[in-house]
Amino acid sequence: MSKEFTVPPVIFPSGPQRRLPTAPFQPPRSSNPGIPFMSFDIGSSAASTPQFGSGTTSGGNPNFDDELPLLEELGINTKQIWNKTVSILNPFKVKPDLHEDADLSGPFLFLMAFGLFQLLAGKLHFGIILGWVTVASLFLYVVFNMMAGRNGNLDLYRCLSLIGYCMLPIVMLSAATLFVPQGGLVIFVMMGVFVMWSTRVCTQLLVELASCGDEHRGLIAYACFLIYMLFSLLIVF
Repeated sequence: MSKEFTVPPVIFPSGPQRRLPTAPFQPPRSSNPGIPFMSFDIGSSAASTPQFGSGTTSGGNPNFDDELPLLEELGINTKQIWNKTVSILNPFKVKPDLHEDADLSGPFLFLMAFGLFQLLAGKLHFGIILGWVTVASLFLYVVFNMMAGRNGNLDLYRCLSLIGYCMLPIVMLSAATLFVPQGGLVIFVMMGVFVMWSTRVCTQLLVELASCGDEHRGLIAYACFLIYMLFSLLIVF
C-alpha cells in the first residue's frame, strides 16, 4: 500500500515586493526613524580640542613654553663651552674646575673649524683630523694609565675632551697661516709658539684632573707635545 503524505499549501504574496540593496558594514535600519545610529556632540568635541596658546590643555600636556631648549635636550651647554674656551686662551692661568665635566661638543666644533681652515688653504683633511684625534686620545690614554698604574683614573672620554679643547691654539694657527707666506721663518716660529701653548694647557689639565699626574709631568708634556706637533706639521706642509 502507498502511504499518503500531507503537504501544506504554499501561499504566495498578493503583490510583488522589492528588496532594496544595502551597503556593506551598515547597521540594520531601525523601526524608529527618529533615533540616529550615531550622534555627535559638537559641544563636547569642541571642549576637548586643545587650544594652542592657552596655558594647559585638557589632556594635561604641558605647554610648549615649558619645554627645554633643543640644545639642552641634546646635552649641549653653550655657556659651559664658552667658559672652557675662554680658559684655554690664557695658558698661564688654567682653570681645571671648568673641565671636570667632560663633553665633546666643544672639541667637535674646534675640529670642524680646523678642517674648514685647512679647506680654505686647499687641503681636504676632515677625515685625517678626526682619525688623528681618535688615535692621539688612545695614545695618551694608554701612556698615562701605564705610568700611573692602578691609581690612574683617566678615562678615554675625558682624554678626548681635553685634547679637543686644547686644539684651540692649533685652530688659531691654522687660521693665521692663511695670511702668512708658506715656507718662511715666521710660520715656523708661530708653529713653535702655538704648539707650546697647546702642550702647556693640556699638560696642566691632565695633571690637575687625573691622579698621579704630577709625578709624571715631564712624560705627559712630551706626549702632548708629540700630538700637537703632529697637527702643526699637517698645517705647515
